[in-house]
Amino acid sequence: MAYPGHLLLLLALISSLSTIPSAISQSCSAARSLPFANAISLYSNCVDLSTLGASLHYTYDPTNSTLSLSYVATAPSSSGWISWALNPNPNPAEAGMIGAQAVIAFKDGTGAVVAKTYNVTAYGSVTESPISYETWDRTAEVATGGIMRLSAKFKVGADAVAKGLNQVWQVGGSVADGVPQMHELKEGNKNAKGVLDVVSGTTTSGGSGEGARTKRKNIHGILNAVSWGIMFPFGIIIARYLRTFPSADPAWFYLHVFCQFSAYVIGVAGWATGLKLGAESKGIVYYYHRNIGIVVFALATLQIFALLLRPKKDHKYRFYWNVYHHGLGYLIVVLGIVNVFKGINILQPDNKWKHGYIIAIAVLGGVAVLLELVTWGVVLRRKSSRSTKPYGNHSNGQARQPL
Repeated sequence: MAYPGHLLLLLALISSLSTIPSAISQSCSAARSLPFANAISLYSNCVDLSTLGASLHYTYDPTNSTLSLSYVATAPSSSGWISWALNPNPNPAEAGMIGAQAVIAFKDGTGAVVAKTYNVTAYGSVTESPISYETWDRTAEVATGGIMRLSAKFKVGADAVAKGLNQVWQVGGSVADGVPQMHELKEGNKNAKGVLDVVSGTTTSGGSGEGARTKRKNIHGILNAVSWGIMFPFGIIIARYLRTFPSADPAWFYLHVFCQFSAYVIGVAGWATGLKLGAESKGIVYYYHRNIGIVVFALATLQIFALLLRPKKDHKYRFYWNVYHHGLGYLIVVLGIVNVFKGINILQPDNKWKHGYIIAIAVLGGVAVLLELVTWGVVLRRKSSRSTKPYGNHSNGQARQPL
């Protein structure tokens, strides 16, 4: 028998959130007032970037196609890093982190602030390497409050300037052994790209491609949270507790089947969107989330087909079928809820979404605990009542224990 208290304990263990302070906005005007060694006001142009509270100060010299710039942002921690890059991909919608020709600024092992080049070919940690753009005068410095400035000069082609430069900017929270580590995957981080027009002094945001992917991620999360994370546990509550009352038979069974089949259909849709997202996210694999999702889908499919092999109540194998069916159902619930929380930690939405789901599961758990007490009370009273009757009829109206 699985007890609801176990599920609540599991939720308490996996529902902690790490609190990370938001980046302090470094707008053009705010950055100009910072006590950097070289005045940022010497640049002829400045744009406030659309995410991460960052700004880009630059001067473009068309005579030699040189872009001189300073990128100002706040690292998430004192041991963090900031980065600015150009991506030569001709399609702005695909010009993200992969393929970025980056300059990353951070403190090295001696405490000095350095600016190094990286050809980003995969997600995760990176390796220092030459980039496809000629770059020089790379410097970096730190002001008060963890605000960092990365300065460099890039040789950019006139044709690229005419089409617009695909820029990518980023901040990260840690450096290990001189290697910048993976940044967060919040919306601000994922949308930190755009097209820079150095002539007009304007920049556009990341474009509709990332927005569409974000929408699909949200749909994927909602479908799976509703199916495996809410409807499936609710269907088990219906079967476990309503069947105790003879007046609910056979309504409880049809409600149970309807709820679980609906959860399965919604879950299949969520699983399909997950496969689509995985195919679109080359280089990004959330192994535990993916593998748990595959296991949940496979087990739920077995549950659906098991209905076709359901023996009659008086069949000698019905007991073993019940053990299989109930055990598999509880396993799906536990794995489904765990995977919902893993998905929430990947998406990193506003805290209200995670808190809302925790409240929903807590309510289901509270209802399960209450019904557990009520149904066992009913069962014990029935047994006590029958034991006091000298000629109790045990073949009529037998008390049904919870599943």
